[in-house]
Amino acid sequence: MKINQRIKYSSIALVAAIIIGGTIYLNSLLPIITGYAAKNLASAVFVSERAQEDVEALDLNFSFIKYAKNVIDYDNKRVTSSFLWDKSVAIYREGYGCTLIQDEDDLFDDLPTLVAPYSPDTINWPMGNILPTTNTGADIGKLNQIKENLIINSKYGGHAFAFVVLHKGVPVIEGYNDGISRDTKLLSWSMAKSFTSALSGIMSLNEQIDIYSPAMVDEWEYDERNEITVNDLLRMNSGLKWNEGYGNRSDVTVMLHCESDFGEYAASRTLRHKPGTKWYYSSGSTNIVNRLMRNSFDNTDDYYKYAYEQLFYKIGMPNAVFELDESGVQVGSSYIYATALDYARFALLYLNNGYFDGEKVLPNGWVYYTTDLTSDSSGEYGASFWLNLSKTLPSAPTSMYSCNGHDGQRIFILPEQEAAVVVLGYSPKSRNNMDFDLLLHDVLEALD
Repeated sequence: MKINQRIKYSSIALVAAIIIGGTIYLNSLLPIITGYAAKNLASAVFVSERAQEDVEALDLNFSFIKYAKNVIDYDNKRVTSSFLWDKSVAIYREGYGCTLIQDEDDLFDDLPTLVAPYSPDTINWPMGNILPTTNTGADIGKLNQIKENLIINSKYGGHAFAFVVLHKGVPVIEGYNDGISRDTKLLSWSMAKSFTSALSGIMSLNEQIDIYSPAMVDEWEYDERNEITVNDLLRMNSGLKWNEGYGNRSDVTVMLHCESDFGEYAASRTLRHKPGTKWYYSSGSTNIVNRLMRNSFDNTDDYYKYAYEQLFYKIGMPNAVFELDESGVQVGSSYIYATALDYARFALLYLNNGYFDGEKVLPNGWVYYTTDLTSDSSGEYGASFWLNLSKTLPSAPTSMYSCNGHDGQRIFILPEQEAAVVVLGYSPKSRNNMDFDLLLHDVLEALD
């Protein structure tokens, strides 16, 4: 009898421990669940101007995220998302998009008004949206069929929102899904890292940073992390401990949904490898760079205007939105909103070796630096751009490089073909992955 009682009590204790442990873990996931729902719905509604029901049926229809209850306050431009005993709030601010709030009293709100100096709709390409009718030699019939197969027939998988092919400097085809137009600003996800890389180049050109000197992070001053350079951060080989997993509670999901200062959180990670020796992907590294950028300005107004005056306004992207974390730092790892033609313009800047519409934007050699292979990356990574040296996409040449974002955001840059391909939408690998290799095969055939 005593043995049976011990077994009974042990079983009860085990079940209780499992329940308690599960509750603790679930509690740690709740702010990620509600934070993801609130932030992404708010930006989709207030920045992209998409319908709530469409976003919930597609972008938020997975895992526990789909069970969040979302309430939109259109008057105050806020979204509140709730699940079980947790809730998160995201707010919209004109010109700065949406920010997930941890403590509204801590929200940095000393923001200058951003006024676009021109309207792209009234200006010729490339600065504007009045497109030329140039015959580049591309097979427009084939490209139209590709567009239909991509957006309507789903031949390539995924769910494309927008599609643009740039050839010899001009867009030769563009297409949009229902509810999306040429004017719709769409989420970059990690394509934003490539913009942060470009801004690093501009600041280097203006002698505001030295990418090869120690990064000068205050928290690193007295330990071995003080050897980390901006170059290490851009190349994802800083050596800082980091978990980029998106399916659970990880460094990246905690940073984006539970922290107010993304760069500070990433900088608090301990050193795992000697800087410059080990490559692994880290959104935290990019946000450290963005935090360093902000700290390099004495005047915060100058900081907020810098990305626009030095990059966006110069390459025809005056209406792009660079969202902020709660501390007021631009989220260069993930949160730029721009149109499909805007992303094509960014590709054109690199195809033209750092020049845009005749003006020098990036330093001499910066495109080469961008595409120079990062050690230990197996031929896949440069300086915040992805490479195809290992033929990850067999149909594309090894000279191709790209900006890659979560859930299938892509800017493929093809210098040999004088071309770029922009694909935006919702195409997660785990559910309905897009066949980018087949898409590039068909596009390259149409351009040949």
